[in-house]
Amino acid sequence: MSFLDENDDLAAVLRTAIVELVRRDGADLSARQMAVFLTCYLENEAQTVRGLAARLNVSKPAITRALDRLTEFDLVRRKADPLDRRSVLVQRTPAGATYLRDLRAILTDAAKKPNGTAPAATPVVERMAMPMMRAAH
Repeated sequence: MSFLDENDDLAAVLRTAIVELVRRDGADLSARQMAVFLTCYLENEAQTVRGLAARLNVSKPAITRALDRLTEFDLVRRKADPLDRRSVLVQRTPAGATYLRDLRAILTDAAKKPNGTAPAATPVVERMAMPMMRAAH
């Protein structure tokens, strides 16, 4: 018996997408790393370590560790803020933009899978994918 309600579309889509992500070569991100990555790519304003920590309500060292991993995969870059030398800006990279496009495609495919793997996209799933689609273009 499953813990999920039969109508739990979002959880099924998320599971399918995560399984696809871990089966692929390349970045295998933790939930925290994914949250930092998506915040950097889906928010319009420039992100700082301090700002990410406040926005995600986690410590600055936790953000720093997540950024270390994202930097290893070339998904983000860090740069000293020219206006405030105490602050570090987080920059997007071409590899990160590609990862976001791939993630969007994985989520879109997961939302369309039949046979219970993930149900067809619902309006909620489509709304969830829209910011990622806009950011990837």
